[in-house]
Amino acid sequence: MKRFGIRLKEERIRLGLDQDGFGQLGGVKKNAQSNYENGVRKPDSDYLAGIAAAGADVLYVLTGNRTPVAKLSSEESALVEKYRASTPEHRSILDTVSAALAQLGVGKKADRA
Repeated sequence: MKRFGIRLKEERIRLGLDQDGFGQLGGVKKNAQSNYENGVRKPDSDYLAGIAAAGADVLYVLTGNRTPVAKLSSEESALVEKYRASTPEHRSILDTVSAALAQLGVGKKADRA
């Protein structure tokens, strides 16, 4: 099984961030991020919560098993993967757009029936 640091780096790369940017998500500097990825140090729970909030799959980082996405259609799963692969800035835009679209859809189910 891959080491913790290798999986952490994979998640950082998947999210399209450099060590400095990813470290900032977890509240640490680039040097600490490098130490985590190289197995010199282990992060604390605040760091893990920060990167999880930004879309990192912390279960994967810790265990090597991806967080299961339950009962989603193939289209929904693809959308989730695209969201996870987006930068934090792009996720913010996607969040705003999806909230606006959902608001426009309020009451529409009754209209379609």
